[in-house]
Amino acid sequence: MGYKTVAPEKNMDLGKFRNEICDFLNNHIPDDVWEAVAKTTSYFPAFSAVMTMHKLLATKGWSVVNWPEEYGGPGWSDEQRRIFFEEYCSRGLPMMAPQSVGMVAPAIMKFGTAEQKAKYLPPIASGADTWCQGYSEPNAGSDLVSLQCRADSDGDHYIINGQKTWTTWAFEVDHIFLLVRTSSEGRPQAGITFLLIDSMSLPGMEVRPIIGLDGMPEQAEVFFDNVRVPKTQVLGTENQGWTVAKYLLEHERAAGGSFQFVLRRELDKLRTLANVTDDGHGSKISSDPVFKQKCAELEVDWRCLAASENYARRIGSNHPEAAHMASLIKLESMNLTQHISELALDISGTLALVDQQLALHIGSETPPIDPIEVLTVMPTYLNQRASSIFGGSHQIQRDILAKLVISK
Repeated sequence: MGYKTVAPEKNMDLGKFRNEICDFLNNHIPDDVWEAVAKTTSYFPAFSAVMTMHKLLATKGWSVVNWPEEYGGPGWSDEQRRIFFEEYCSRGLPMMAPQSVGMVAPAIMKFGTAEQKAKYLPPIASGADTWCQGYSEPNAGSDLVSLQCRADSDGDHYIINGQKTWTTWAFEVDHIFLLVRTSSEGRPQAGITFLLIDSMSLPGMEVRPIIGLDGMPEQAEVFFDNVRVPKTQVLGTENQGWTVAKYLLEHERAAGGSFQFVLRRELDKLRTLANVTDDGHGSKISSDPVFKQKCAELEVDWRCLAASENYARRIGSNHPEAAHMASLIKLESMNLTQHISELALDISGTLALVDQQLALHIGSETPPIDPIEVLTVMPTYLNQRASSIFGGSHQIQRDILAKLVISK
């Protein structure tokens, strides 16, 4: 495929493997990445930090650890991947851009032509190309089959007109994968096509950032006004894009089995926050029995999530239960994410009301108020309100699981 990976031997000692991972992560991460880790207020850290880490890991062959070896993955065992994610996520380091590595790439592997695989997968692995997801529209979010962004045939091209919204990092990346309507005949799912767009600045395209509740631009609106795209950019076949879209969403919801490690760190941060926050009676919040009870409940939820992810990893992505496990993991992980952010807000009290927008910027010289652990509490809480919607709402995930039960 035109790129190399550097990986430990498959049968090597796992302790030696863990030490190699830890040595690299402890000694080779730039300071601006650590600053971005400390100031992360969303599911995503700063885009610049994500790409710094991606390109750094690519030098070791570790940027696409969940990929098959034939496409550039390191050829690790399941246990090696688990160790890597545990060490990586415990430090809060930025995960690779999921739209590129964990979403469009698996779809290209499954549905792409040989030419598309050769063109798109190597630059994703190296970090040379980045992608955003053109799914949601103003009137088609959770009800995605209602999308109206059209692609009308014009010889060897499509002419695209319409709008996408809540498109994460659309103003940062250079590619977009897009669901468009190519037919209005029959069931709405039957007229959808999946396109791979090579540029975010084609004639007729416009990107407008959306400022989030934390004051940061992360999502965007993307407008298409007679944008011409070659038909060779179809992934799969015309009018069969819904099949590709569903496959991609399974990968988005499961997140490669890393939620347990990300949320383990969030639970540890929650306890740290409680250890430094006064309860108003001469003690710390961490000694309060109500806090201990709530924290214990979150710990139980975390263990359930870890068990679900471990099971999903064992059965693999081709198992009949894989899609349903992805929905279950999405529900468990996003519920836990919201509950952790809610308890963090309860602990912080009025300190969380202070506007610290300037201090949140990477490279800012504005110092945060003490305790520093409060800096990200309110913006994180506000951002995580959306975690029960993005990637498919909780209602949709419950419907998927209910149909599984009913069909038995």
